[in-house]
Amino acid sequence: MAEKILDVQDLTISFKTDNGLVRAVRGVSFDLSKGETLCIVGESGSGKSVTSKAIMGILANNAVVDGGKIIYNGENLLEVSEDEFYRIRGHKIGMIFQDPLSSLNPIVRIGKQITEATLINSNKLKKMYEQIITEELVAYKNAITRKNVKIKHLKDVLVRDIEANKGNKAKIKELKSTCKAEIKKIEEEAKEPIAKLKEVLDAKKVQAKAQVKAYKEKVDAEYKAQIKVIKTKNEANMKEQLAKAKNDYIDKLKITKKEAKRRALEIMREVGIPQPEKRFKQYPFEFSGGMRQRIVIAIALTETPEILICDEPTTALDVTIQAQILELIKKIQKERNLACIFITHDLGVVANMADRVAVMYAGKIVEYGTAEEIFFDPKHPYTWALLSSIPDIDSKERLESIPGTPPNMIYPPKGDAFALRSKYAMKIDFEHEPPYFKVSDTHYAATWLLHEDAPKVEMPKIVKERINNSLKNAKGVESNEQ
Repeated sequence: MAEKILDVQDLTISFKTDNGLVRAVRGVSFDLSKGETLCIVGESGSGKSVTSKAIMGILANNAVVDGGKIIYNGENLLEVSEDEFYRIRGHKIGMIFQDPLSSLNPIVRIGKQITEATLINSNKLKKMYEQIITEELVAYKNAITRKNVKIKHLKDVLVRDIEANKGNKAKIKELKSTCKAEIKKIEEEAKEPIAKLKEVLDAKKVQAKAQVKAYKEKVDAEYKAQIKVIKTKNEANMKEQLAKAKNDYIDKLKITKKEAKRRALEIMREVGIPQPEKRFKQYPFEFSGGMRQRIVIAIALTETPEILICDEPTTALDVTIQAQILELIKKIQKERNLACIFITHDLGVVANMADRVAVMYAGKIVEYGTAEEIFFDPKHPYTWALLSSIPDIDSKERLESIPGTPPNMIYPPKGDAFALRSKYAMKIDFEHEPPYFKVSDTHYAATWLLHEDAPKVEMPKIVKERINNSLKNAKGVESNEQ
């Protein structure tokens, strides 16, 4: 069984607006294993991108994390400090955004944009120092962040309570007083543990400085000794030997521009950019949409992340280029054993990429299963609707559109959020939110149609026809291969 590296538990996120709180993500849970591709699919506004941005720690300032956990390598990413996220973002978890043109700086050469992250982290002595103190620094910063998260949560709750008790001055005064007392209590409880962690960190910094200084002195001494030997021998190629010794010395202390360029050209070749030496000096506007997306992928791969989040990376591309980019991502994923979260509204993309699929609607995952289960045995009416609306050359049935629009998440609907748009909705769908019903060990769907007392409803004819066509095509391929 593959090692689990990411676990999202009951994630709930809202956004403060002038009109009220937008409930963007409501109790989302999923996990991700090494080398696996999880596709999150749904209409625009279903909460897919918000979920991915929470994992990356790049939510907007008006975002409120109401609850949940995002566990990566044993840490809850919702409670880590920005310093810790700096160590994770890009280095451990990379992201490819939707529009490559807006992701790239139009007035900066491609080479500089690819090498930027490498050169920012080029000082090996600094990296060595940071690695030595990482554990203690993370513990200290995370303790402060946990304290601040608790205080922020209390303040967010106070804002909501004040809104609910508008006009009741006595109640509002009481709420403010209670909040102030609770904040003071949190600060007092955190004061001593944070101070102890600071002492440990300061001691580790002293130790780290001594280690880095000793390493630098050792490298300097070795370089001076090597230079002395080369000059003593006074051979014909002495200049070349001195130059090589100097380059080796510099290489031990930092990543040079020359080395950063070499790495960039290597990655550019890996992502299929022809003539990388020439392209390295060009600007984004000199590239096609597909090539720009390859550059964005190259930038995401410079720090060799464990997890790659692809937020609709083929939306702005034509069908032929889409196929090339998808094949490229699959190839790189296989070569590097990357775990991949693929966000899309295109089920055609899902069919090519997914090991497992999470179908999202109105901030919730409404169906969750392997790609085979979602495509060949879908259970939720929303999944049926999505499958019914995709073009298919083998189906003779007319394509069906999904009636209506997604709900206004300032006022989340009672019961099943899809009920107003579903022709299979029952009375209970408008009154109670459905729980997850287990279809198999890997397949779950939140629909009252799976309740034992629900009437038996067949999936739409067009979906059945597509499943049958897909099975026939799969058998045809197998028999041809044999």
